[in-house]
Amino acid sequence: MVTIKEVEKHSRAARAGIRAGDVLLALNGHPIADVLDYRFYLAEERLTVTLRRGEKDLVKKIRKQTYDDIGLGFETALMDKKQSCRNKCIFCFIDQLPKGMRESLYFKDDDARLSFLHGNYITLTNLTDADIDRILTMHISPINVSIHTTDPELRVRMMGNKRAGAVLSYLDRLAAGGITLRGQIVLCRGVNDGAALDRTMRDLARLYPSLDSVSVVPAGLTDHREGLYPLTPFTKEEAAAVVRQVEVFSAAHAEKTGSRLIFVADEFYLQAGLPIPPEEAYEDYPQIENGVGMLRSFYEEARHAVENAVDSPIGSKKTQEAANTVKDCRPGADGGEPCRRKRRISLATGVAAAPMLKKIVEEVCEKHPEMSCKVYTIRNKWFGEQITVAGLLTGHDIAEQLAGEDLGEALLLSRTTLRAGGDLFLCGMTPAELSKKLGVPLTFIGEDGAEFVDALLGKGENEV
Repeated sequence: MVTIKEVEKHSRAARAGIRAGDVLLALNGHPIADVLDYRFYLAEERLTVTLRRGEKDLVKKIRKQTYDDIGLGFETALMDKKQSCRNKCIFCFIDQLPKGMRESLYFKDDDARLSFLHGNYITLTNLTDADIDRILTMHISPINVSIHTTDPELRVRMMGNKRAGAVLSYLDRLAAGGITLRGQIVLCRGVNDGAALDRTMRDLARLYPSLDSVSVVPAGLTDHREGLYPLTPFTKEEAAAVVRQVEVFSAAHAEKTGSRLIFVADEFYLQAGLPIPPEEAYEDYPQIENGVGMLRSFYEEARHAVENAVDSPIGSKKTQEAANTVKDCRPGADGGEPCRRKRRISLATGVAAAPMLKKIVEEVCEKHPEMSCKVYTIRNKWFGEQITVAGLLTGHDIAEQLAGEDLGEALLLSRTTLRAGGDLFLCGMTPAELSKKLGVPLTFIGEDGAEFVDALLGKGENEV
């Protein structure tokens, strides 16, 4: 049962006499514990809504179209508390966070409902047989699973949870029940690599096609591992060996089935000094959210945008109109054409993406010589220099490393540096505070290559 926080005016629920503060007990006789129950049983045209108001139980009847909402709001999106993680993984990133950050950053979730709603990866250790039955009944799919190894004893040691090995059997139950699975292997040097990785890949291959893809990503190691399991990063040669190991297996699997199934994260290619594979190696990018093929996809989108960009004055509509009031002063010009506006900007990114972004910037500037953009590579001092992705850069590091630099008329940053609400960096600094420190407007861009090119050219800017 869940307390109703608000009832939308003129909604079906309001017309039925449901009020904020009522407790929702059941829909069509099915008890409601969370958002999955609610959404599943709400998909009926005739609803019997059982409520409790004070000491009295009430029943309301509602008729609607199958997938229509009825206008109820609840305290949280889950209509319940998040399930916290019960594991003590040797590679847990949250255990490696420096002290003094926002309290919410230290919460470890392991909630199957978030896997379905938001794509979060879960370990299965929080689930019971009844939970699996509910997933199968409601056909909740896909489910994203942090697998790491299929060796039960090794999985127990890696995750610090005695159930970690036994719950691997849930993979078979879910696959047999028609649930699509997506897997993740966080690879730890000297732990689940080598022969252990070979076993894991073989075991997972038998779940194909219910298991439609698996990513192999390196454990993220910060400088804040005091008292934790002694993990060390892969060397350049070891990273290259991981890439070869997975690519050989994936090529053999693709020859048999048409799908590579297991994909290596971009970070391994960068660590190994190897080129990012071509587009066809990523099939339909099933693991892009896990950093697999993200650089290739971004580059191809950007390259296409550069090739197809209209050769027109750069900048927003407002700046173009301002430029059109100035006569052309180029040698040989007769003054009859408008002057192309000069644009001088800067871009800050992490170590991982910097080489690719520099290449894109060079291609844009070659086609648009009236603009210039300096790319700054920001090293992650906050978490440690082993962390190279742009999404974990902090306002603190950006401010410190760009202090005193002439950044032009705007500084471009990845939107992934901000939390979901777009109002804070991981260190707690706001975009407005960073803009003030550096004395330049900030433009935040998404993970789409075409959007990046537009931002370089000043089209559709969203400055802070």
